Amino acid sequence: MSAYEPAGSAELQDPAPSLVTAGLIAFAVIQLALAMWMAASPHSFFKDVGPFGSYNPHYIRDVASFYGAIGVGLLLAINHPAWRVPVLALTCLQYTLHSVNHLVDIGKAHPAWNGYFNFFSLAAATVLLAWLWRTAALEARR
Repeated sequence: MSAYEPAGSAELQDPAPSLVTAGLIAFAVIQLALAMWMAASPHSFFKDVGPFGSYNPHYIRDVASFYGAIGVGLLLAINHPAWRVPVLALTCLQYTLHSVNHLVDIGKAHPAWNGYFNFFSLAAATVLLAWLWRTAALEARR
């Protein structure tokens, strides 16, 4: 504290956002952006990101609804700390299952590199979500 700061002013300052808060924001933005893309332009999403099997706009918009719900849950968890652990747990579970699905079909994308990129990017996001979940659980215990 400097001589120019009134006593107790450090206690009045807002704490810096935690890494969990930053992670919640980042994943919420990603989920909501993907949901909007899938809902607004399912063919574009299929062509650029999910070229597995036959194009089905209904199923892509169905997945958009799941991504949108996860994104909203992540946003709500920013200001509701008690929600962080369960929302991150569910998001991590969804990413784990999604990663396994992409591993099973890793060689079935067209072009083939897309299958590998999708799997490894989902797996990396899963690891990051697991770390955020663990960190949120540790913060909740304090």
